[in-house]
Amino acid sequence: MKIGVIIDSFRKDFAESVNLAKKIGADGIQIGARFFIEKENCEALVKEQAKICREVGIEVSAICGDLGCDMYYTQERRLIDRTKRILEYAKEFGTNIVTTHIGVVPEDKNSKQYESMHNVCKELSEYAKKLEGHFAVETGPEKSELLRDFLDSLGSDGVAVNLDPANLVMCAGDDPEKAVFNLKDYIVHTHAKDGIMLKQVDTKQIYCPKYYGVEKVKECPFKEMPLGKGNVNFEKYLGALRKIGYNGYLTIERECGDTPYKDIAEAVEFLDSFSVR
Repeated sequence: MKIGVIIDSFRKDFAESVNLAKKIGADGIQIGARFFIEKENCEALVKEQAKICREVGIEVSAICGDLGCDMYYTQERRLIDRTKRILEYAKEFGTNIVTTHIGVVPEDKNSKQYESMHNVCKELSEYAKKLEGHFAVETGPEKSELLRDFLDSLGSDGVAVNLDPANLVMCAGDDPEKAVFNLKDYIVHTHAKDGIMLKQVDTKQIYCPKYYGVEKVKECPFKEMPLGKGNVNFEKYLGALRKIGYNGYLTIERECGDTPYKDIAEAVEFLDSFSVR
């Protein structure tokens, strides 16, 4: 396996973040589409950023193409088309993986929410397949069994999974080791993140309350932690990834904390302690 870093975690500009990832010993980086997708000179910027990555000598593991969950319930054409552009731009960076959150998959297959999510994900999955790429859904809002059934229903090789063990623990209250085996046919990218659940809530209250008619959660029911400090059992999680033959990226994500560089550097050391590469 390889160790990556989501460069957004450094909270610096693009070039500085890429160099910090290299300095810290990462094999690759995941880039947030926010660095380029809504900029006026988008195409030129993508080429410039891709060139920076090549000059620094670092791979791009994936693009984070998260534009929010609304589009999966509203089927807003503007956002769907923008996601397609991100899938195209990923090629410029030398990757064919675009990760995103899609909201919460409902258990009721006859609901309007399920129908809408299915329509949007089917279209994006087929477009990704056309590009020989992957539209990778991030885990966390629902149990892995429910997500697997939804992905199976799309019937497309273009859909995939970005497995985030911390989201499963913090939000869905699911077991990352079990999720690896449930989703093994879809995993193309993973996050290395840790955390704890503070309170069990309906995840619809976290991700997409207005589309399910529920009240938005008032206090955050989970807490992200440095690797090894939360409730993700990395020994079992990494062991499961090895058993299914996964040899892709473990991409470090640190969304909070006052010392991101220190936390990320320690996360690299933590993963190396498991001899992942």
